This record gives sequence, structure tokens and C-alpha cells, in this order.
Amino acid sequence: MSEEGRPRVFLVDDHAVVRAGVRAELGAAVTVVGEADEVDAAVEMINERVPDVVLLDVHLPGGGGQAVIAGVMPHNPQVQFLALSVSDAPEDVIAVIRAGARGYITKTVSGEELLDAVYQVAAGDAVFSPRLAGFVLDAFAGTAGAQTVATGLDPELEQLSAREREVLRLIARGYTYKEVARDLTISAKTVESHVSSVLRKLQLSTRHELAKWATDRRLV
Repeated sequence: MSEEGRPRVFLVDDHAVVRAGVRAELGAAVTVVGEADEVDAAVEMINERVPDVVLLDVHLPGGGGQAVIAGVMPHNPQVQFLALSVSDAPEDVIAVIRAGARGYITKTVSGEELLDAVYQVAAGDAVFSPRLAGFVLDAFAGTAGAQTVATGLDPELEQLSAREREVLRLIARGYTYKEVARDLTISAKTVESHVSSVLRKLQLSTRHELAKWATDRRLV
């Protein structure tokens, strides 16, 4: 905490306008100690400044939110992570919680709800947007069903890296390689490489089969 008793917060999001909006919503109720737009810079600065709470986007250039958590927790386990994302996909929620985040809220929350979540996580509590809490409870309770499969407990899905899952979801939605590359800030050649790896790991032959595989698991 800062000397004034406000949580020290670090912002990680690859969109400057989102970071500016979050800063404005949090206002003077927290002390923002830094921000980053990609994984490596985030890990370096968070380990250097050791905030109380990291507000973390799930999808980032260089490995995603899970990579940030993995780069910080071994060195500074006291840092708490709160995912703040546009995605409410079950596999995103479970993946980042399993990586070590204390909560997951969507960017549709109000400024008051966001601030309340930051304070709760700073105090060591777990916080979730209402409909997302069910994903977590089902997954960690081992509840059967399609929704649980989608959360990352599927052995086939577990083979894929965080980036491969991002590519898989976008390809399954009908994105072209170029569109995926633009969305994830990587090259089209890298996208092609990820798709080939996903097809090989899942023992599939075509993008059509890949799309059906993802749809069957409600990943799209």
C-alpha cells in the first residue's frame, strides 16, 4: 500500500486508450505506479516496482496475461493479479486463474465496481464478474459438461500454448491469417506456424476441421 493507504496498482493492456480510461476510472483512490503494453516490459517493471495489484489484460503481444503472471510470481508472490478483459470466454477465465490471478472481471464493469474489485484483490480476496464465477466453480469442482470442457480441462486443449489458443479461437471464427496477425500483433507467417502446430497437436487436417473442433467445445 502507498503511504496514504491506497493500493499501488500497475496497468497492463496493449491499448493506450484502455489504460488511460482505467486510470481515469480509478482516479485518486489508488496509486498507479506504472503501465506496460506487452509481456516483457510488464514483467520487468512489475518485478522492479512490486505493486499491490496488477490489472492485467488476458491477450497481449508476447505471450498473454499468463506469461506476465509466470514472470512475476516466482520473484514476487505477494503481487496480486486481477484480470480485466473484454473476453468472457470460459477458457480465458480458467487459464488466467489457474496461472495465479485472484480475479477476473470484464471491461463492462462500472468505475465503482472496478475500484471495489481492486481493493478486494489488494486485501487478498477473490473477485469475479457474476457470470464468470460459475465457470471457475464448475472447473475446480470437476463438474462435467460442455462448459467445463471449454474451460481448459480438456486434455487436447491443454496441449496448446496460450498463443496457440488465441490463434485457434480467431481462426475458428473465420478470421484470415492476415486478420489474426493484425489482431494479435504478430506476422502472418507466425500465424501460419501456430495453425500448423495446432493442427498437428490436435491431429486435424484442415481449417474446417479446426473450426468444428473449436465449435464443438464452445470455444468460439
